[in-house]
Amino acid sequence: MSVITAAVMLFLIMDPVGNLPVFLSILRHLPAERRRKVMIRELLISLAVMLLFLFTGQELLNLLNLKQEAVSIAGGIVLFLIALRMIFPGQGGVTGLPEGEEPLIVPMAIPMIAGPSILAALVLLSHQYPDQMTDWVLALLLSWGASAVILMFYEQVHKLLGERVLTAMERLMGMLLVMISVQMLLDGAVQYLHR
Repeated sequence: MSVITAAVMLFLIMDPVGNLPVFLSILRHLPAERRRKVMIRELLISLAVMLLFLFTGQELLNLLNLKQEAVSIAGGIVLFLIALRMIFPGQGGVTGLPEGEEPLIVPMAIPMIAGPSILAALVLLSHQYPDQMTDWVLALLLSWGASAVILMFYEQVHKLLGERVLTAMERLMGMLLVMISVQMLLDGAVQYLHR
């Protein structure tokens, strides 16, 4: 897998465009100068968590006595559920954050940016291609950087694209994520059956 392919996959899993409306509703009540600080803090926390999983995820799995196939299948299931929620959004908020409360780590950094699916994908990349760690760090930084730019300017992107275009893009990303999640499930099942 190339750096660009991995970066695109990670970007799609992070889904910054799909997260725009949620982030807008979470930060709407905060003063404008505070919004940017909260966003930067949450982005940096998410990057730290993702790098931690990229480098120590396999050791964590070993500590918990989990097989790589379980991570692949579980990641595929979680990603599939997230993708379905993107394609068929439900009523009510998805954050569980009380109105007026400033987010800290949850729900913006984790699980909105660094969710279980991307953490599973990072563990899979580091496990399947351990000799390409520099490539995976670069892919993660590229996808995180692109997501950060979109999320830092979420109000401008929202105004520029409009609600309908954002909704259409979220559904399209949801469809792509369904395909990625099914592939993760199949890969996990094949690995398990060939042990």
